[in-house]
Amino acid sequence: MDYYGQRYQLGVIRKWGPAVKFLILTNIGIFLLQQIAGQAEAAILAYLGLTPAFFISDFALWQLVTYMFLHGSLGHLLINMLILYMFGVELEDHWGTREFVKYYFLCGIGAGILHLLISMGSKVPMVGASGAISGLMGAAFRIALPAVLDGNYRAAASITPLT
Repeated sequence: MDYYGQRYQLGVIRKWGPAVKFLILTNIGIFLLQQIAGQAEAAILAYLGLTPAFFISDFALWQLVTYMFLHGSLGHLLINMLILYMFGVELEDHWGTREFVKYYFLCGIGAGILHLLISMGSKVPMVGASGAISGLMGAAFRIALPAVLDGNYRAAASITPLT
């Protein structure tokens, strides 16, 4: 499809990178397991969600990663996965899978650490990939911003070839 002389494919048709595909399918799979768990879901959230009080007392380092794969509702999951798809496909294509995965987890773990510092002692678990997703949106904005500031709105609108 041509648009302003740029050749691009719509996101739904584009080939998904392996990292984005893995992250989306894993998040959906874990959400389905949460739903099947029934009464045990609260225990799963307490153990795998990022709970500041337990993180500190039990030195539960795994929670900095596992909380990103749990979601509080279907809407929460769908919004996060839609945004992961919209920005993740482009960024993984631009950076490559290895750098994309490093950045995704750096943002997610960084958001978790910030939550721990702000909510020290809280017994309420934090769940969701929103910290990592916000980092992806920030990166996409940072990549497109120079074109917008230069007045090149066409280049900013067709972010697919990010080079």
